[in-house]
Amino acid sequence: MRTPRPPIPAPTSPPPRPTGRLAVLAAAAVLALAPSLAPAAAASPGKSAAPPATTPSATTPSAATASAGAADLDALFVGAHPDDEAFTLSTLGQWKEDHDVRTGVVTVTRGEGGGNAVGPEEGPALGLLREAEERTAVAKAGVREVFNLDDVDFYYTVSAALTDQIWGGDTLEKVVRLVRQTRPEILLTMDPAPSPGNHGNHQQAARLTIEAFYAAADPKAFPEQITREGLRPFAPARLLLGRARGTSQNGPACASTFRPANPAQNVYGVWSGRVSESAGQTWAAIERDAQRVYASQGWAVFPDVPTDPAQLGCDFFTQVDSRVPFPSPGSAAAAAPTAILDGALVRPPGGVPLGTLLDLRPSTFDVRPGAAFTVTVTATAPSGEALGRSAVALRVPDGWQVSGSGELGRLAAGRTGSATFTVTPRGTPGERARVGATLTTERGSGYTDRQVEVSPAVRGGQQLLPQVEQYEKWAADLKAPQLRDLVPPVLTLPSGGSRQVDVVVTNVSDTTQSGTVRLALPAGFTADRAEAAYNGLAAGASTRVPFTVTNSDPSLKTSNEGGDYAYTITTTGSDGSSVSRPALELVPATAVPRAASAPAIDGAEGSGEYTGPSLDVSRLWEGAACSSAADCSGTAKVSWRDDTLFLLVQVKDDVVGTRLPAADCKRHWRTDAVEVTLDPRGRSENTSTTFKAAVLPVTAEGPPCFLRDADNRQGAAVPGMRVAAKVSSGEYTVEMAIPMEVLPGAVDPARLGLNVLVYDSDTQDKTGQTRIGWSTWGGVQGDPYRWGVATLPGYTPPQGRPTTPPDPVIPDTGLSSLDSPQSLEQAVSLGLPLGGGPAAKPSESAWVAAATGGGNAVEVRLRAAGPGKAHLFVRDDQGTAGGHVVTVSGSGTTTVRVPLTRALGARPRVVAGWQADGGGTLASQSRVR
Repeated sequence: MRTPRPPIPAPTSPPPRPTGRLAVLAAAAVLALAPSLAPAAAASPGKSAAPPATTPSATTPSAATASAGAADLDALFVGAHPDDEAFTLSTLGQWKEDHDVRTGVVTVTRGEGGGNAVGPEEGPALGLLREAEERTAVAKAGVREVFNLDDVDFYYTVSAALTDQIWGGDTLEKVVRLVRQTRPEILLTMDPAPSPGNHGNHQQAARLTIEAFYAAADPKAFPEQITREGLRPFAPARLLLGRARGTSQNGPACASTFRPANPAQNVYGVWSGRVSESAGQTWAAIERDAQRVYASQGWAVFPDVPTDPAQLGCDFFTQVDSRVPFPSPGSAAAAAPTAILDGALVRPPGGVPLGTLLDLRPSTFDVRPGAAFTVTVTATAPSGEALGRSAVALRVPDGWQVSGSGELGRLAAGRTGSATFTVTPRGTPGERARVGATLTTERGSGYTDRQVEVSPAVRGGQQLLPQVEQYEKWAADLKAPQLRDLVPPVLTLPSGGSRQVDVVVTNVSDTTQSGTVRLALPAGFTADRAEAAYNGLAAGASTRVPFTVTNSDPSLKTSNEGGDYAYTITTTGSDGSSVSRPALELVPATAVPRAASAPAIDGAEGSGEYTGPSLDVSRLWEGAACSSAADCSGTAKVSWRDDTLFLLVQVKDDVVGTRLPAADCKRHWRTDAVEVTLDPRGRSENTSTTFKAAVLPVTAEGPPCFLRDADNRQGAAVPGMRVAAKVSSGEYTVEMAIPMEVLPGAVDPARLGLNVLVYDSDTQDKTGQTRIGWSTWGGVQGDPYRWGVATLPGYTPPQGRPTTPPDPVIPDTGLSSLDSPQSLEQAVSLGLPLGGGPAAKPSESAWVAAATGGGNAVEVRLRAAGPGKAHLFVRDDQGTAGGHVVTVSGSGTTTVRVPLTRALGARPRVVAGWQADGGGTLASQSRVR
């Protein structure tokens, strides 16, 4: 949950990947299908093999080294920004206090692109501030290790594809390296799916974590980490997402009463109402205190959590995969606080020994009623303990038939046994089902399962949005079908308008299929035909059947007020039919008239300037509802003349938010503002191909200011754009002229994407409370497909204006761990390199040999084995007292004078980060004498 401009929190076709990453995914997929390889290729759960030290040779001082197990973690949470872990801290704190679980947090970026409600810092300086907030916050849950990967944070986007493009191709390698270095049994991450409003950075961080779960165990993935860096493959035991789709009750029974939207998912809850023995308050309250540490994000004002534990809910986690046994669904153990730890870090009563591997693999994910498939169950005894005589029994839904023996024989230490069953399914097409297995041994029992989906010969579904289609391809390439179909399919169309809707028909059988596709639309919608045929669809192939759908009743509500207009697609095949329930979403539409003459930009509506309809921009899309029209409401009018678009926005607002300095005319969601978004061609996948500008109607100096934000030219001034504002008691008006030549591409006058959004703040603490607008959905500022549609009758763009948008200009400067004293000190204590990168070779390393204080400077003696750059910081118990960066040309000893900005306090020391010219880093430290 991160800014810039995430949803206001209630307190409680992409570019091709680098070839190397495709190879990693392919290798990981092979391992996923052959889990029995894991014990030979990677350390099994329980960490039977200690990792080698990754620090340089013994010629470095002891202050720069750490024991081989210093970085050995039990669990690892991977997020995109500081504060992404903030809603799991209740769980992490309980694990630490009750079971001494050591958890680390990986943050891909430091959130440099976010807002700042506490000061002027931005860019790397803000990253340093947010890292400090994160370290303080997670420490309240007993988490001490925070790893930053140094990728750049940029503006709010809902696109994982854009995130992947900006982060580059090495982030997976860094996550895999950290998993191999820290060896966590449990991996936790965020939601990988493009659910509406889900931050694209969050999606991508989750996808990288899921990929790393498989790749870290595979010796063929990033083999140089093994051959050159001395790491070993490592197979985490369990992988979970820190979210769940479903419903539950608050109180102690929140875990046992959870009902997942997909009944075949394994979802675990950890109640936040338990009281910490050491703190004497609920873990929900401790978590809230930790969240308030993120003051730069405006979280310091979060209200107290309920004092009645019955009103407190669970942190929920959805399991993606497991290599070890886990609690059986519906059992008391599955609802216990240790459910996620069981089999990986905790041996439950009657359970098999830790280190036991248990896996189940169906021969296919899509199973057809009456068509047999096979299920193979594999069990491996821990390397140091035999399981004795063992057997597995298969659990399937009622009515399904099973044949085959589950005898595994006697499993000696480190030995593997497997059993294969033949299963004939029944059930309703489209349903997810759970196929489970219970392992019985002389040393205890265990359970595992996998999902399958009951499917007819042919499936039909509404065409997917580009970002959803990309996600589905990612899940398919990873061979993780349990992750598919997490996002209900939706398409938008303009109020009173039409669009083509394709039904994608897929043949999942092994014979050629023919049949029909039929639409049953809700009231207010019509199609050019009710039914269409498809013919000769080959086995495994897909085809598209097009329909033209029209909103025949323009009085239907649009945006989130109308919500999803669900309908039914019925697709027939040789063995019956499949039914899917997608939805249509209406966005508002308007025709923009040509003005008789160019409007005067004076903050007032002149006669004949805006003859078109008044747009209602009072719909709530995020935050607290307006208490009245006087609290927050608005209208907008639009016109065009020649090659310029004109907008007049009138807002009712009874309390003026923080008056920011004109020099701080950015991150407008912190105060009162108007935002205009334009998608020239009306088909952008993300905002990097759009124009977005925000206007602050008043500043500390008085006049309004404006700036582009989160678009094709992030943060740039807008040549030729003119703005005027008039502010009076209880209201303000903003008027603007936008030359269409500054848009990223020629305007299509039949489908210009348009939205007008209003940000309302009633406080002076640089936080917004309410967001209203014209086309309103959660996260709509990042979703061009959900913006309204405008036509410009009579407008023709100038000849030769390109329709293809230019490459976006996006911030590319993030804080390096070399410039973070906090990261350097942690790297010293753990003996790890920085930023998720490799360690410098001993022959290319440098370190602090000695440091001497005197007067207003500290003299540092730096010993180098090769050329590079040293980042030196003088630290004491109060923080940083001085810093200096020096370039070293070659081997030898260099003496560096580091100026002090203040007198030194207790425990003075010099901490250094070294970047070798040949690549790799090293952190070192020495006391100041």
